[in-house]
Amino acid sequence: MNQGTEGERGAGGPRIEGEASGHGRVYQAAGDQLITEHHHHYASPEQLTRVPVGPAGVSAPARWPGPDTVRVPLAERPPRVLRDRRDLMSELRRPRTGGDGAIHLLHGMGGSGKTAVAYTLFQESVGNGRIGLWVNASDRMTLRAGMLAVAADRGAETGELVAAHSGQRAAADLVWHYLDHSAQPWLLVIDNADDPAILDEGGWLRASPMGTVLVTSRHATSPLWRSAVRHKIDVLPLEDAAQVLCDFAPDAGSHSEAEQVARTLGCLPLALTLAGSYLAHQLLESWTMSEYDERLREETTDLIDQGAAPGAAARGHRQLVSRTWQITLDTLAEHGLPQSTTLLRLLSCWGPEPLPLTVLARTPVDAAGLNHADPALDSPQLEAALRALLDHSLSSLIEVPGGDGAQPTRCIQSHGVLLDSVASATPPQQRQVLMEAAIYLLASALPEETSPGAGKELLRLLAPHATALLRRATRETASAVTRLAVRVAAQIYVAGDYEAALALAKAAAESAQHLQGPDHPDTLAARHQAGDALWRVGRIQEAVDLLRTVLTDRERVLGPDHPDTLLTSAAMALPLLLLSRYAEGLACLQRAIVGQQHALGEGHPETLRSRALTLEILAQAGELEEFLRVGPQTVADCERFLGPDNPVTVTAYSNYAFGMLHAGSPQDAVAAAQRALEGRIRVLGREHPLVYSAKLVLSWALMLSGSHEEAVRLMREAVEGRERLLGEGHPLTVKARVLLAERLAAAGQLDEARLLLSQNLADCVRLYGPDDSDVERVRPLLGP
Repeated sequence: MNQGTEGERGAGGPRIEGEASGHGRVYQAAGDQLITEHHHHYASPEQLTRVPVGPAGVSAPARWPGPDTVRVPLAERPPRVLRDRRDLMSELRRPRTGGDGAIHLLHGMGGSGKTAVAYTLFQESVGNGRIGLWVNASDRMTLRAGMLAVAADRGAETGELVAAHSGQRAAADLVWHYLDHSAQPWLLVIDNADDPAILDEGGWLRASPMGTVLVTSRHATSPLWRSAVRHKIDVLPLEDAAQVLCDFAPDAGSHSEAEQVARTLGCLPLALTLAGSYLAHQLLESWTMSEYDERLREETTDLIDQGAAPGAAARGHRQLVSRTWQITLDTLAEHGLPQSTTLLRLLSCWGPEPLPLTVLARTPVDAAGLNHADPALDSPQLEAALRALLDHSLSSLIEVPGGDGAQPTRCIQSHGVLLDSVASATPPQQRQVLMEAAIYLLASALPEETSPGAGKELLRLLAPHATALLRRATRETASAVTRLAVRVAAQIYVAGDYEAALALAKAAAESAQHLQGPDHPDTLAARHQAGDALWRVGRIQEAVDLLRTVLTDRERVLGPDHPDTLLTSAAMALPLLLLSRYAEGLACLQRAIVGQQHALGEGHPETLRSRALTLEILAQAGELEEFLRVGPQTVADCERFLGPDNPVTVTAYSNYAFGMLHAGSPQDAVAAAQRALEGRIRVLGREHPLVYSAKLVLSWALMLSGSHEEAVRLMREAVEGRERLLGEGHPLTVKARVLLAERLAAAGQLDEARLLLSQNLADCVRLYGPDDSDVERVRPLLGP
């Protein structure tokens, strides 16, 4: 039985009782209790009590051994109220051209609500004067018995039924003869047709002018569905999903709290039904929806399944989110695709967000160690296993649009509740094999670190899966997972998504501290990455405080001259610069440069990056002689060792232009600033925060060179870009608006300049201090 429904039977539902012997099921329900399922075995024709029916000695059973009813929709969890599905129900109700004869297929993952829709349409049809017929197609014997019972309901004689049952007459032909000649129009629901071969082998699926056939199945792509009108059943919209919870437990919390629970459950109808039932029927505890949501994050599937009716586990997989997917996996294994289980377990190591198919590239898969999984999986089997998951609604294939005109990315996506339940059911001895493979595959899919702009869209898609790996990490996989997460966070940082980089680095630090301890080098690396991202999102003092702590810890754990220690020393310089603490920032960089030259060499990217950053601080600190002494050689060394399009080289050009402006050489600054802007666009793409920083520098150089109109245009672009990428309240955005006022004043647009300054100068002073060089330069524009 499919339990993917969105409610449960209300009070006063029908009571159905009976017995049977054979491959059938008997259902019982009373009052507002859930219908339960009992398994029996139908007797063979030879085992039946027979009575003579004719001269040929044909005998018939005294009682037909089929299900007790086909007139009642035997859904395990009939919906109290069908939420959403309005467009679908309108389509299913719409009369077809020429009358009846339509076959409708409702397909989707287990628990998505296919049976709920079928149940609701069945009840409506009966209420409108149609005959409603309900058959379970979960296995061959149950389908056959149910369809023959449909023939009996439509007028088949006992002798005809015996002949069909014993193989003396084509059973499907008999059924459809009586359906085609029915005196009343009908709706036939064939539920749980998850293995279309069962329908196909017996010729059970046909159209008839006298009625409509509605099939529910997890299988989405069978050739058998070619004549059917297909309807994909997906998760509910958030508002409707929250309302399902409120339907069950209206006193457990507000609609907004229900929305949060629905988000955690991925709006899956089965999970919502079980959660709502649990909240409504608590005896020993009385959790609010918020409390339930907190517990969900610790024990997702186990807690959800506690909302099932007593004895649900013994009655079958479909009533439990932890086991409903196993029906499909068992079917695939029976059809020779046991590797689908391994692939789904591998996917459960990652998250429910779209996963680029490039992660499952054949060469990395063969090197990922999946031959040690059980069942083993290699690249020749991968295509079939992936296709099986897609065909059976365990995963979906989607295209994620690319930004900035990039091509869409083909991805596979699986529901979060499914992944959590599969992960929790994976045998412990398999978890490490699968986690190591998932780490290796994600690392293999990362873009080249030398082309941050080109890999920006891919990084955006991979980042959530690095976070998911952190959640699944164990002590055995902690180091590999943390290093991967820090690597991804660093690449995202370089690509300009500082909020995402900070979130991933913090998650890595928390996971590493829990599994490896606070002093482990991996923990310190994650904390360093978080500190480096903090100032980029505007939390400057927090960045200094965290990086100072990491520096102290790295000095103690790794030693004062270790490259990682020197890296943290260099990273402190920029937030110190933003706080106008120039001497401290220079000291941090000079220490890093000396150590990096000795440990890494003159031409190492980190050595050259520290030298390039020094140029900006020397200019801000007024150390112009030193700047003019080291600036040209720094730029030349970056280009010689790293090439013109390396991000470090581009930074050196930008900072050199900035310094030349302070040194009073705007023409030289224009050339360097233009080269920096062009390089950043080439390397990072047009939509990157550092591109707008380069526009800011070039705008200043143009202003001092007398090109006021172009200076204002570029500065407006810099402000808009920072507002869009960093936020309107970010310190760098506030500074940009103040500098736009300076450009406007120089261009003679004094009224707009003074209005902009009056709106932003106080915030700029608060963020940067009254002694900031830009503040001192623009303050006189407001007048006395």
